[in-house]
Amino acid sequence: MTTPAHAIEIGAHLPSQDMVESAGRLRDIIHSQMDDDNVVHLKINEDGKIRDLVLEPELSKLLNQILGHLQKGEGVTFVPISKRMTTQQAADILNVSRPYFIKLLEQKEIPYEMIGRHRRVLAKDLFAYKRRRDEIRKEALDELFAADGELY
Repeated sequence: MTTPAHAIEIGAHLPSQDMVESAGRLRDIIHSQMDDDNVVHLKINEDGKIRDLVLEPELSKLLNQILGHLQKGEGVTFVPISKRMTTQQAADILNVSRPYFIKLLEQKEIPYEMIGRHRRVLAKDLFAYKRRRDEIRKEALDELFAADGELY
């Protein structure tokens, strides 16, 4: 089995109109309560008592991204970093063909393990590769823009 017991599918459907509207409202609330350091300070009514809830910058950024997708009516999938993925699942995340992805594995670009006769990739390794690939692409694009600017 490639999916750990704690890896569950969350929201196996596209957001309803009510969910889209709620996500937009919550996103607006988070933005309105954000300080200069991107820390969100919320007041929560818990059993009649007002309590402070502080969302650290990384959490508020993550919530903002999730809520932004939901607000657009897009589904969101969460992948635990410890999840073992099939080659097709991993190829889909990278938006490449499965044969190309297998070539990356054979070139040792991404670690994998064999489970029976099937290759499995840890999500953390896949996302590490994706970050490296995206950074290389960004640097190449920056160089192109710089070279283009020199032409004018």
